[in-house]
Amino acid sequence: MQISFKNKKPTLYIVSTPIGNLEDITFRAIKILNEVEVVFAEDTRVSKKLFNYYNINTKLISYYEERKYEKIENVLDYLKQGKDVALISDAGTPGISDPGFELINKVIESDYYVVSIPGVSAATTALTTSGLLMQPHLFVGFLPRKQNEIKQALLNMSEIEATLIFYESPNRVNKTLEHLFSVLGDRKVVLARELTKLYESINRTTLGLAVLEEQINKGEYVILVEGYQKEEIINPDIKEYVSKYIKLGNNEKEAMRLAAKELNISRREVYQKYKID
Repeated sequence: MQISFKNKKPTLYIVSTPIGNLEDITFRAIKILNEVEVVFAEDTRVSKKLFNYYNINTKLISYYEERKYEKIENVLDYLKQGKDVALISDAGTPGISDPGFELINKVIESDYYVVSIPGVSAATTALTTSGLLMQPHLFVGFLPRKQNEIKQALLNMSEIEATLIFYESPNRVNKTLEHLFSVLGDRKVVLARELTKLYESINRTTLGLAVLEEQINKGEYVILVEGYQKEEIINPDIKEYVSKYIKLGNNEKEAMRLAAKELNISRREVYQKYKID
């Protein structure tokens, strides 16, 4: 068992850093970044701005996705010498859609301590201003890149009764909104961009309206989608439901399957009403 502050061991500190506004950092985070032997950073050029702002002079070493396995050994070398080290990302908390997961597990396996220094998170910052249900919520992060994998991932979460939280880059946000609308249907959505920065914007709308707009191609996005809402539909127009999914780009067979799922009835009943009656 890890007793973080009683039985002291060499420690990897997971330090949260600002997501935009440099003043969004805790006193404790600054203290730790000053005290550790070295800080591993996703991009030392980005982190140097933060260090200069707070006069932190600790040595910075790059730790980025492409060379993470090589850098893991570098971190372990410091810990073996009895030194404390810290890991930071460009913004937010390391390991949350940023490098860090493999390192954290390797440090734990090697019987050293891992201690989190909490701070700002884009997901919770967006969620608390969204107006959508805060509890429960599901943090998804970035969706897969392949078309079929995106669709399957969204189908898997299509009936989860929790606010869904996604991250997306500005050059892919329009396409992602199309995928969300196609699979999840027309739900409330919140597009949070440039959080904590001068041009922060929060667009509270619906997926149906969002896909008709060209989103601003600048700044990282947090996309929050309303969770699945159960509703009892009396005497549904099955043909109308199937047609809706065909219009969203699904073939007839897939549209009937999605209609059956939404209405909570058998595919056979949908087929009977749509093709025969």
